[in-house]
Amino acid sequence: MVKSEKEKMITGELFNVYDEELVAERGVARDKVEAFNALGEKHPEQSQKLIKEMFGATGEDVEVHATFRCDYGYNIYVGEDFFANYDCVMLDVAPIRIGKHCLLGPKVQIYSVNHPADPKLRRNGAMGIGKPVTLGDDVWVGGGAIICPGVTIGNNVIVAAGAVVTKSSGDNVVLGGNPARVIKNLK
Repeated sequence: MVKSEKEKMITGELFNVYDEELVAERGVARDKVEAFNALGEKHPEQSQKLIKEMFGATGEDVEVHATFRCDYGYNIYVGEDFFANYDCVMLDVAPIRIGKHCLLGPKVQIYSVNHPADPKLRRNGAMGIGKPVTLGDDVWVGGGAIICPGVTIGNNVIVAAGAVVTKSSGDNVVLGGNPARVIKNLK
């Protein structure tokens, strides 16, 4: 049985980014994202209802500020008491799972997509590879931080503003720098 490009995407295999089904799904997500961003903070109940419909799963208490961007939406899973500040981007080719009581500062970027090293496969962004991203409970990601594909961040972790997280971390630490490293242990 031949896998669809969407099945390849979800299972972390090399997939065609321009597959018709995936392009159509990104179009649907863009329409929802644009509707969400147009609501802004004037209609918080409507905007948060739209986020809950767009994401794969959420807790009851979820707050996302406009502007927000994502690829599909259905690959984003957030726990209870989630907050994302202005201008966050979540490229959710593979699942992005965020635990309970998590805060994202402004302009945080979470990427679950990568491209192949082979330049022929990478040309025009035509091929992608999904790598899930997971944030544990009680994670605070400071403004402008970037979480790269395949990263898992433990519980009770603070990611300093502007950090570029390229490797997974355990629990109870502060990560900072580019590339991010443990700069402090938390009790």
